[in-house]
Amino acid sequence: MKSSIFSAPVSHLKKFNNLFIELTAKNCNLRCKHCYIDFPLSKKIKDFISIDVIKKALNDTAQEDIQCIYLTGAEPMTHPDFNSILRLCLKRTNVCICTNGSFINEKKARFLKRVEDESEYEIIFRLSIDHYNEIKNDDIRGRGTYRQVLHAVKSLCKYNFNPILNITNYYNEDPKVLINEFKKICDKIGFETQEHNFVINKSFDKTRPTTTESLTWESLDCEYGRILTEKGIYTCPFLSNDHRGRCGGDFSDFADKTLLETPFCSNCIENKHLFFGIDFNKFSN
Repeated sequence: MKSSIFSAPVSHLKKFNNLFIELTAKNCNLRCKHCYIDFPLSKKIKDFISIDVIKKALNDTAQEDIQCIYLTGAEPMTHPDFNSILRLCLKRTNVCICTNGSFINEKKARFLKRVEDESEYEIIFRLSIDHYNEIKNDDIRGRGTYRQVLHAVKSLCKYNFNPILNITNYYNEDPKVLINEFKKICDKIGFETQEHNFVINKSFDKTRPTTTESLTWESLDCEYGRILTEKGIYTCPFLSNDHRGRCGGDFSDFADKTLLETPFCSNCIENKHLFFGIDFNKFSN
């Protein structure tokens, strides 16, 4: 008799190269239309991870070959101890700040450059912007966000940072067109870009069904990393604080495999490249 029981594929942790740290689960100054986070009505949520939890995680993963630590959120730069956490992580490896860019101006960029100069490692910025057209972008992310991000880009470039533009393809447009148009915008503000400066991801649809049982993939974030939250360890930022992605209480003992059983997993598989992590191979080309 043919079984009708759904059997989800399994993803195994191949290499622990990426350590994501969720500095806050719900605190963000924006409410983007495509965001996968279910925000409460209040924007002043105090759910920040403690530095002690981060210190323990760094100690527990000391033997892992972590190439990059990603400071994520909601919006990581709302954390009151953000600067201390950044310095702490830079003692270990490269740090990528995944941000909407609204907290970055010339003064902040100058300070962050000094912080980077104190370390032997690099600060990478992954700035969220979703369309080259100001009206379309602000319709997704909120009024004024387009100019905020471009101001952040200009400020970072002034201090020799090389930011990555993280583009969610909300309108399902041709990626080549998006990149070409973004290049024109970047040229206008003096930002010389290459292929690795753009990451285009599929927009997540909360209403879509899970279809992972019939899909194959090349690489997934859960194959190369884990995310630390205040509540424990999870497979990826999509599933942070979701019981389906829980791997353990801390990095002293955590699961190295996960079932690809959620709509988030379907989205990542169809994305065809890492959704959250950086492909450092592109930088060497």
